[in-house]
Amino acid sequence: MTTTSLPERAGRRCHNAVNPLHSTVYFSPDLPAELAELGVEDPGAAYFVARSAAMGPVGPGTVAATFYNFSYDLVARHLPRIWSVATPEDVLAARLRAADRTLRRLLGDAAVESPEMAEAARLALRAAEAGTRHARPLFASHADLPVPEAPHLAFWHAATLLREHRGDGHLVALLDAELDGVEALVTHTASDRGASRKWVLATRGWSLEVWQAAEERLRGRGLLDGAGALTEAGIRLRADLEDTTDRLDRAPYEHLGAAGVARLTELAAGFTQTAVEAGAFPADLLGKG
Repeated sequence: MTTTSLPERAGRRCHNAVNPLHSTVYFSPDLPAELAELGVEDPGAAYFVARSAAMGPVGPGTVAATFYNFSYDLVARHLPRIWSVATPEDVLAARLRAADRTLRRLLGDAAVESPEMAEAARLALRAAEAGTRHARPLFASHADLPVPEAPHLAFWHAATLLREHRGDGHLVALLDAELDGVEALVTHTASDRGASRKWVLATRGWSLEVWQAAEERLRGRGLLDGAGALTEAGIRLRADLEDTTDRLDRAPYEHLGAAGVARLTELAAGFTQTAVEAGAFPADLLGKG
């Protein structure tokens, strides 16, 4: 039995406050603009090349495996072709420039250069020190990158590490629950925290037919009802998935300690609220439509 010195779900709450600050760059016009300067002119390639670049010039198989819920065919439209246009090192530098531009635009220079941002960076980096590399390819590859000097970029880097550490562990939980990539998306969209089906289908590369086939498989397992909502068993499965992910992701937050986790959550939540109010994310991102 696992014991913890943290309040229940404190690590999850901290992740939910920190992660959006990392994610802003993938919804930002600054990232495709920076990549276009390198010759990566298709905006659809931006997410795949920017997030996978830390692993080197990998192909679609590696990205489909580590990203989990994207269509292999969608990834293969861009990789490995893009690596003949721009090197992973150039992409990583462009991503960091985009993060700088995005955070300054959304938060303002005063927040970016504030003592609170520097404090958040120190806390998040301290937490990330305890991340484990084994069976965590995205975390491990990002952990090999240097920490930027500017506090807001150091915070963004640490947020990246914490995001990928939790994400790599979450894939273990999905595999154990016997959910493939599309089934994971369907159950998440049907939950009260999921992205909208319209947005997911537009960004993950799956057809409506593939989505509906996944729904039928989930109905056969008793996880989805006829209207596409989670059954009681489906709700329990999603809850169990998050609890397992919490357990696999506890090391960074245990390392930081209860007071540090609470303070990081407070700081990150303030920055995230400002970013959201500044329009960091698309209006149709959430919901079940």
